[in-house]
Amino acid sequence: MAALYQEIEPYAYGMLDVGDGNRVYWEACGNPDGKPAVVLHGGPGSGCTADLRRYFDPRAYRIVLFDQRGCGRSVPYAGDAGTDLSVNTTDHLLADMELLREHLGIERWLLFGGSWGTTLALVYGQRHPERVSEIVLMAVTSTRRCEIDWLYHGLGRFLPEAWARFREGVPAGWRDGDLVEAYHRLLADADPAVRERAAREWCAWELAVAYADVGGPGDAGGAQRFDPRFEMAFARIVTHYFRHGAWLTESEVLRNASKLAGTPGTMVHGTLDLGAPLVTAWELARAWPESDLVVVPGAGHDSKHGGMIEHLVAATDRYAGRDR
Repeated sequence: MAALYQEIEPYAYGMLDVGDGNRVYWEACGNPDGKPAVVLHGGPGSGCTADLRRYFDPRAYRIVLFDQRGCGRSVPYAGDAGTDLSVNTTDHLLADMELLREHLGIERWLLFGGSWGTTLALVYGQRHPERVSEIVLMAVTSTRRCEIDWLYHGLGRFLPEAWARFREGVPAGWRDGDLVEAYHRLLADADPAVRERAAREWCAWELAVAYADVGGPGDAGGAQRFDPRFEMAFARIVTHYFRHGAWLTESEVLRNASKLAGTPGTMVHGTLDLGAPLVTAWELARAWPESDLVVVPGAGHDSKHGGMIEHLVAATDRYAGRDR
């Protein structure tokens, strides 16, 4: 099985003023003269990790990572109760990407995204096709309302113990309603203890879903995911985005797939991805003829399990030699 490329450090980094009082952290790794690629992390609100640099040959690629608004090293941080999320939307993130591309003097770049990052990549590719050379996606989502409903309601039948805990994390009168909205309200409560408990319970459910194929998170989730400040930022951003359907019309990503015509893409998706069922990637592959869908038997939502890494690295290796 192919492995990730060696650990590398950025050769450049900075804080980009994107307006609205926000500054976005960015970094560049690999070959400054290499083929540009930008990494779009999941969540929304997870932030970038060092391992995301390692899906690319550092000799061939100029690898750009950035922390989306409110998370990671970007400021202001959504883990602080006073941080305004009204200026943190899908359209804001797309505009930030364009500002970053222009700031770095990049004409076109490969988009590499996972989970929520796949939605962001697909929408960017549909709105700015002239700026995209290729797209590589793992754990494909389109953030339709039906996908959000599955993730926070329908999926509970497959993880009943974790689901019961998640559902019981909101007041009894709210448990049969919209749990995303219920947690959003708790995360805005005046009592810090209420907010902290809501963030903790939200993230416990997220971890149960993400690592369902390997029997739970164990050490796989990483200490960062249990840091209370991270939990608060992550839960606030996710509920903010999902209660609004990511400001996308239902099925917008699939309906606009024809706008990706001429853009090569590879999607890698596990058969046991409960958080993002395979059907979305399958539907997208049918609507996007230039894409290849690689289905990985036994793999779940996390790219480090089930053999997904080899397919993702193979995709970036294959695209490394294409014209920019």
